[in-house]
Amino acid sequence: MVMIIYGDCRDKLKELEAKSVQMCVTSPPYWGLRDYGHNDQIGLEKTPEEYTANMVSVFRQVKRVMKDDGTLWLNLGDSYAGNNSRASTGGRAGYGTKREGVFNNLSGNLKQKDLVGIPWRVAFALQADGWYLRQDIIWHKPNPMPESVTDRCTKSHEYIFLLTKSPKYYFDNHAISEEANYQGVMRGGSTSRYEQNNFGGDNKEYDRRNKRSVWSVKPATFKESHFAVFPQELIEPCIQAGSKVGDIVIDPFFGSGTTGEVAQRFGRDYIGIELNEDYKSLQQKRCGQMGLGF
Repeated sequence: MVMIIYGDCRDKLKELEAKSVQMCVTSPPYWGLRDYGHNDQIGLEKTPEEYTANMVSVFRQVKRVMKDDGTLWLNLGDSYAGNNSRASTGGRAGYGTKREGVFNNLSGNLKQKDLVGIPWRVAFALQADGWYLRQDIIWHKPNPMPESVTDRCTKSHEYIFLLTKSPKYYFDNHAISEEANYQGVMRGGSTSRYEQNNFGGDNKEYDRRNKRSVWSVKPATFKESHFAVFPQELIEPCIQAGSKVGDIVIDPFFGSGTTGEVAQRFGRDYIGIELNEDYKSLQQKRCGQMGLGF
């Protein structure tokens, strides 16, 4: 199954069959960053609480359409409160059009220059709504966007949260294992690698190790786009660990179609939901070039 649906994901998800997809990997609009020109769009809520409530509403429907052993991989960037605050510079922001650079509002207990904490607000809200919050993965950006600040460090990371529908779920840790590049240790005057036992069996020397929770991935761009996009290298381990060949991957914020392109490359089907039909040409270039009809 390959399907791209245009409309508000809060409505379109309700039309999908329950327990029909294996996993979800997505990066919703960050709070207060971009105006997509649609009424009631997610991301321009007046308060973090309203944004968080909308996220809960979306992923409650994602959980309904997900199989019991499914996983959700959720990328979110943070932002600072105040009139001169932009959300997550160096993430998927591009700052190249008149719709970009929507400023956050001060609201509630937020003070000028406060870090809003959007990723964790959403993660805890989803946990309270029934999701299992299994891990926070750090997306480390080796080449972050420069920031004109002198009273804090330049931001060079975002979060990917791994959430699950059930306490037991599909997760292929072998598919995303890393090379075990251990430093040698002295044993009786000789140097050898540490003995590891990450993948079962008796103590042996292993060439692979379990993937760590800090992923160094450069922010990506697509030459046909004026804004930064979801890096393929960031999505690849999510899809490899969370699904098998032939499974269905869903992205309710499909954007330029990166999730679909990666899913196809690894032999998975996908469903993409996108509010903005202006992205259709980008999706055709990225997914259509792999033999899909639109």
